[in-house]
Amino acid sequence: MYGPSSDVAFTRTVKAIQARKGSRNQYSAMEEDGGWETLVTPDLAAFIAQQRSLFLATANAEGQPYIQHRGGPPGFVHVLDQHTLAFADFKGNRQFISQGNLAENPKAYLFLIDYANRRRIKIWGTARVVEGDADLTARLMPEGYKARPEQLIVFTVTAWDANCPQHIPQRFEAADVAAALEQRDARIAALEAELSRLKAEHTGREPI
Repeated sequence: MYGPSSDVAFTRTVKAIQARKGSRNQYSAMEEDGGWETLVTPDLAAFIAQQRSLFLATANAEGQPYIQHRGGPPGFVHVLDQHTLAFADFKGNRQFISQGNLAENPKAYLFLIDYANRRRIKIWGTARVVEGDADLTARLMPEGYKARPEQLIVFTVTAWDANCPQHIPQRFEAADVAAALEQRDARIAALEAELSRLKAEHTGREPI
C-alpha cells in the first residue's frame, strides 16, 4: 500500500464523493498522519478478546459480496501477532461460500460490534482457509466449547478503524444480564438479612 492505509476503503471515487459532500478536509487531515491503524494494538486485542461474534465479509471473483456470521465464547478470535488474527471455523451448513470466495479473491473484511458498550470495529485485510493443521486447530479451539472445527480462518490485517457509537442500539448478552440479576438478588438477600438482624436487636427477638 503506497498511500495512506485508509486508501483501502477511500478510493478516488469515494474521495470525490467526500469532497462533494463536505467531509474530504477532515479525512485529508487524517491521511496526513498515515490514515488508519495497521497493527493490532493492545486496545484492539483487548476488544477482540471480549467478543462473542463477528461478521466476515468476502466477495467472489465477480465481486458478488457475502457476509457470514461467526460466533463462540469470548476469546474465540485469537491474535497471533500484530498483523494476524485467526479463529476456528466451526462446522455448520457446509455451503462453503466464504471458502469458495477466498479461493477466488483473498480480500476480506471483519466487522465486530459491542452492543453493550456501543462500539464497533471495522477491519480490512486478506484471509485464507487453513485445513489439516492439528497444532493450530488445538491452539484456536476454545476449551470446552461443544463445536466441531471444520477448518481455520487466518486473517491478515491491512487497516482498521473504530466507529462512533451514534445509532448503535444498546443491548446486553443474556448471560451478562443473568449474572447481573444474580448479583442483585444476592445483594437484596444480604440487605434483608441485615434488616432482619437490626429489627431483632431493636425488639429483642431472634432474627427471622
